[in-house]
Amino acid sequence: MGRARRGRKVNGVLVLNKPAGMTSNDAVQQAKRIFAAQKVGHTGSLDPLATGVLPLCFGEATKFSQYLLDADKRYCARIKLGVTTDTGDADGKEIERKDTVGVTADDVQNALTALRGKIRQVPPMYSALKHNGQPLYKLARQGIEVERKVREVTVFSNELSDFNGDECTLELHCSKGTYVRSIAEDLGNALGCGAHVKGLHRRAAGPYYESDMIDLEALRQIDTQQGLDALLQPMASAVAHWPAVKMVETTAFFVRQGQPVQVAHAPVEGWVQLMEIAENADDRFLGVGEILADGRVAPRRLVVHD
Repeated sequence: MGRARRGRKVNGVLVLNKPAGMTSNDAVQQAKRIFAAQKVGHTGSLDPLATGVLPLCFGEATKFSQYLLDADKRYCARIKLGVTTDTGDADGKEIERKDTVGVTADDVQNALTALRGKIRQVPPMYSALKHNGQPLYKLARQGIEVERKVREVTVFSNELSDFNGDECTLELHCSKGTYVRSIAEDLGNALGCGAHVKGLHRRAAGPYYESDMIDLEALRQIDTQQGLDALLQPMASAVAHWPAVKMVETTAFFVRQGQPVQVAHAPVEGWVQLMEIAENADDRFLGVGEILADGRVAPRRLVVHD
């Protein structure tokens, strides 16, 4: 018999405001202790320097973390011009300094145009990506540099919101896998002076925004489990942008058995939320499914309700 899990069964999504100076994993562990939860995971790490939206999936909601990993992100980035570091941010060691006299806001605006749309990035050595099972940042700390594959990402927008000589602020909307540190370095190279990320704040991750956030310190002030649980977003919020397929109880029974079903008025293709119609109550989230070629709805990931 396997060892029983310690902690409470808690299901839902907490939108945490990650503080600066803390790793995403540390934030997960602190939230897990505060909630006394069995299972918690984050949905895409933020660098220790960064603050802002960090969705944490509790319990059954961890089944949908991948969809949040794949979601678009929005950032506010403070960029220091004229200084290059080995990590691409202010936590790194300065390796080069150049004069920024003559660099104007128009120069920055012009350089940003080449960093919009589909762009190619080489992931930084100081990143959580793995090489032969080893995180790149651990190799970098040993002075080891390995070849990284170029990746295509999409920058939907990058707007200059503030310029002050050797510093500027960017508002970014980008696809998954985009490294803001790489954008800062590319911007610095285009300007001929080098650059790094001085500060980074994530404004949004998929369906979650700053208005949904709560601080760790605020969580510590709540002294009841009911009060904490009330702060969790429902599991379905992770895929709220997908169409919902609603079904009666008898149809839901077959879905729970993993069987594809025919549902009237379902979309003709794509991924969907699976909802069971409940009388005198909110519809129940069953999980997510995919529309098959013959029009049936096939369950792909189902939640287990207590």
